[in-house]
This record gives sequence, C-alpha cells and structure tokens, in this order.
Amino acid sequence: MALGTALVLSAVAGMAVGSVRVPPGEVWGIVAHALGLDRSEPSWSRARETIVLDVRAPRVLLGAVTGAGLAVVGAAMQALVRNPLAEPYLLGVSSGASLGAVTVIVFGVSLFGPLSLSAAAFAGALLTLLLVYTTARTGGRITPVRLVLAGVACGAVLTAVTHLLLLAGDRGNQARAVLAWTLGGLGGVRWGTLWLPGAAVLLGIGVLLTRARSLNLLLAGEESATTLGLDVGRFRARMFVLLSLVTGVLVAAAGPIGFVGLILPHVVRLFVGGDHRRVLPTAALAGAVFLVWADIAARTVAAPMEIPVGVLTALCGGPFFLWLMRRDAGRDAGRGVAWPPPNSSSRGSPSPPVPAVSYETSR
Repeated sequence: MALGTALVLSAVAGMAVGSVRVPPGEVWGIVAHALGLDRSEPSWSRARETIVLDVRAPRVLLGAVTGAGLAVVGAAMQALVRNPLAEPYLLGVSSGASLGAVTVIVFGVSLFGPLSLSAAAFAGALLTLLLVYTTARTGGRITPVRLVLAGVACGAVLTAVTHLLLLAGDRGNQARAVLAWTLGGLGGVRWGTLWLPGAAVLLGIGVLLTRARSLNLLLAGEESATTLGLDVGRFRARMFVLLSLVTGVLVAAAGPIGFVGLILPHVVRLFVGGDHRRVLPTAALAGAVFLVWADIAARTVAAPMEIPVGVLTALCGGPFFLWLMRRDAGRDAGRGVAWPPPNSSSRGSPSPPVPAVSYETSR
C-alpha cells in the first residue's frame, strides 16, 4: 500500500516537474477532466493540458512500466540461474536490440514509419534469443551455465557488429542518435506506442506470479526441486523465453536501461524476505517508483539539458551494489554468502520454506 501510494504521488510529480512547471493540484484537475471525473470548466491553459497529457503522462507511464518490468525480470532471473549478479540483459538481448536499432538509424529504414526503430529493436532481441538458445542447447538440454556463456558470447559479437555499423556511417548525427538510444531514455514516447510494453509487462508479471512457488523451489537446489515435482529443465526454458521477450519489448521501447533489474530485487528482499510471492509484486512497485524518479532527476538535474536516464541509473546503482557486496562480504567472511537472506522465512510462511542458498561461482 505504501509503494502504491508512492507510485501515484511519483506519477503526479513526474507530470508536474519539467521545463514548464505545473502545480500538482492542476495536474490532478487535468487528469480528472481527461478521465471524465471532473466536468467543470477548465481553469488551465490548453498548452499546459497538452504538456501534461500528451508529453509527460506517456513518459511517466513508460517509466513506471519499464521500471516494474525490469525489476521483476531481474528478480526472476536471479532465481533461475541462482546467481545474485544476474540481471535482465544477461542473455545478450539488449545487444541484439541495439543492433536492430542501429541498423534502422544508419540505413534510414522506415518500413513501419515511426515504429520502425522499436520494431527493429524487438526483432533484434527476438533473433538474439533464438541464437542464444540454439547455441546453448546440447543434447536436448540447456543448463544455466551454457545459457549465460552463450548470452555473453553472442552479446559480445553483436556489440562488435553494432560498433562496426556505427563506424561505417558517414554522418555525425547518426552517432549521436545511436549513443542517445543506447544510453536509454523515456523521451519521444506516445500513447500509440505505449500499449505493447504495458501488455508485455502485465503478462510477464501475471505468469511469474503463478509460478512463484516454482521459483521458490528452484532456490532450494535442482535436486530438491526435482524431488518436489518440478521439471527444472522445461521450467527454466519457458521462463527464459518469457523473460527475454519481456526484456526485448522494454529495450525496444526505452533502450537498455541498466541496473534497475540488478539492484531493486536486492533492496526488496531486505524488506520482504526471499519468498517470490512477496518479492515479485513488491519489486514491480519499487522498480516503477525508482525509474519515475530517475527520469524526473534526468530532466531537472542539468536543465535545460536532459541527461539519459540510463546514465543516472548506473550512477545510482553501481555504487550501491558495490556497497552491498562489501557489506555482505564483511558479514559473511569465512562462511560464504547466503542468499536469499537466512531470515527470509521469518516474515510469514512461504510454501515451501525457502532455505538459504550459497551460490557457487565454480559452476
């Protein structure tokens, strides 16, 4: 409830703050009038209504959707590969999306009009997913180690091709457009393009919530999960496909915004424990609030210049994660790092109880 209230207030702040400041009360009035909840005569100018409804509202909603999606995907990915350093871009999906977007920018492809860049980014993410799975599949099985290694290798190759295309371009504005996109940003979104990431995130969160118990079982170890009736191989394959598709849609909409899916799951687990029935919805709300405020900061810190939101998330997330690693290393020196937190089962009664799991870097 606290995070839901914070998200509503954050959305209002996101629509109020900018180069043209709109009082929060006026924002409420504009939104209520647009929804048909207030039929009184408007007391604001048409220009302010356009700024709030057509420019800032889609941007705030995209930030909330992207933050929620990346946080949930990160939490699920960390459970699937049993590695606290896992994040949504682990399988090279962002590199494939970047290659698709750069191809559109460099060659001026406009097959789908204004949606050409997003369509190319999504197609690149999907093709990368197929390539990674084909590479990692051996003997009919896919292990997390092979999948991660295939993702890293494919991501490196696709990044090299992206840089080659950029160097082959003969106009300087192409380099600026590519750099702006690869740093991540929420500008330029319109209502007509917002439905796809919203639908993808809602579908992904819904499916993951129905499989929260399976994610809890997987944290107990593959042998324990198999004993309790979980087909680990099939479950992992299906979840990786789902997470990669959601990530591809989000990258196509907002570019690769890093650290949201890496940091927020850890922060959430400090408050609600390791049970994914609580982690997933809490991570979604926390990620939405975080990215909305990150976008507000990106628009105001260096105004009138706008900082790419991906730069701010990296500046916030990198030091925080280093601090988190140092703190855990000092606490668990000599006995290994336990994750999820050993006291996670004390906040309710997960079904089944989730034991502390030590990640083995040698796997």
